[in-house]
Amino acid sequence: MAITTTDNETDLATALVETPRDDASWAWKREQAITAWLPMAKRLAKRYSSRGVEQEDLNQVAVVGLIKAIDGFEPERGADFAGYAIPTILGELRRHFRDRMWNIRVPRRLQELNMAINRARGELIQTIGREPTVADIAGHLGLGEEEVIEGLEGAHAYRPTSLSAPIVADGDTELGDTLGARDPGFAETDLHLSLGPALESLTDRERKIVTLRFFGNLTQSQIGEQVGVSQMHVSRLLAQALAKLRTRLGSDTF
Repeated sequence: MAITTTDNETDLATALVETPRDDASWAWKREQAITAWLPMAKRLAKRYSSRGVEQEDLNQVAVVGLIKAIDGFEPERGADFAGYAIPTILGELRRHFRDRMWNIRVPRRLQELNMAINRARGELIQTIGREPTVADIAGHLGLGEEEVIEGLEGAHAYRPTSLSAPIVADGDTELGDTLGARDPGFAETDLHLSLGPALESLTDRERKIVTLRFFGNLTQSQIGEQVGVSQMHVSRLLAQALAKLRTRLGSDTF
C-alpha cells in the first residue's frame, strides 16, 4: 500500500520546524501538522489490523509515532518529513507488538526470530505459491530447522489457547474442564485423621454425647434420655467436650 502525501502536508511540518517553540503560534502549527498527517498514520496502522489487535488501539500507537516524528523532525538532515515520519510510525507499531503484546515474557531473541519467520513466510508464499515448510523458512533465513521450530513455538506466548477452546471439534468438553481444582476432600481427610486421637482425650460420657450429637444427629433432649441426664446437663457436657476438641485440633471445626 503506497503512502502519498501532498505539498501542503509537507509544508505544515516544515513550517512547524522553522517556528521557534517559544513562539505563540508554535502549538497551533503543531496541532495543524498532527491533524494533517493523521490519515497517513491511520493508513500505516491498518497494515497491522490482521494481528488480533483492535484498530483503535493501533491508531493510538500510530499517533504516538506521528507525534514523535513531528517533534523530532530535522529537515537539515536531508530527508523530507514523509521519509522521516513513516519509518518512525512503523517503528512505534513494531515496538508495540514486540514489547507489549506478548502474554508471556519470552526472550527478545525469540520475539525477533518469530517476527523474522512471519516476514519470511509471507515472502515465500509469494515466491513459491504455497505454504512454506520449516525447511523452506530455514533455507530462506539461513537458519537451522531447529532454530525455526524454536521461533514458531515462541509464537504460542503471543496468542495462547483460550480455556474455553473445545478439546475436539465436535465435543462439548473445553480445555478449562481438564484443569485440576482444589479438592475439599483433602482437608476433610486431614480432619478425620486428627479426629480419632482427639476423641480419645474425652471421657467416655463426653465421647458418647459428641457421637450421638454429630454422628447420630440426635437432639440434646434425646441424648439426655439415652445418657440419663437433663437436657441442660447435656448442653454443659457438650460445650465442655467441644472446647477440649478445639484445643486438641487447634481449629474452629466444632
